[in-house]
Amino acid sequence: MKVGIYCRVSTEKSTQETSLDRQEQELTQLAAMKGFEVVTIEKEQASGYDLEREGILILLEQMRNKEIEGLLIQDETRLGRGNAKIALMHCIYKEGIKLYTVTHNGELEISETDAMLLQIISIVEEYQRKLQNSKIRRGMKRAIENGYNPAKNLSNQHVGGGRERSEVPIQEIVALRIKGLTFAEITENLNRRGYEVSKATVHRRYAEHAEKQKPI
Repeated sequence: MKVGIYCRVSTEKSTQETSLDRQEQELTQLAAMKGFEVVTIEKEQASGYDLEREGILILLEQMRNKEIEGLLIQDETRLGRGNAKIALMHCIYKEGIKLYTVTHNGELEISETDAMLLQIISIVEEYQRKLQNSKIRRGMKRAIENGYNPAKNLSNQHVGGGRERSEVPIQEIVALRIKGLTFAEITENLNRRGYEVSKATVHRRYAEHAEKQKPI
């Protein structure tokens, strides 16, 4: 199994660097014991309540791209705290990724409370998606009834280079990805708000953003 390793401390004190190194060592040993192939190691000093952490964003992208099948953390608090932890766990499990911890010496055993919250989030998300798609279909139907012709949007697709680079709100894309939305859903969300972008453009800009955040 290909896995990623995630190490985190909450402060930027130099003394915490030792803790990061210890986490990496323990997780590398766990991976070796389980026979896992470590693809990437992300270490960062950031608050567990913060969702926009570069290290975890890189790992989430690798999960979505099926580059890793599992994630190793020292314990669930290293992943995050409070609502941020639940949100990240939802995103991770949604991608079919397995979580392993040093604390459990294997796969993470989540509490009954966390399991219940994750189930509720999944149910709510599914109904939100259905409602969102229903609104889109209703809006499109009304637009067509009022004379809108969707075929006109395809008239210039054969045009080659020279087009201007589409402006996209990258921070909003990142935030929506953290919430678990697919690139197709993010594209629909942006288009409804007036941004004329394609799914491919959204995916490309997100990938470019993730690449820029990688340490040189």
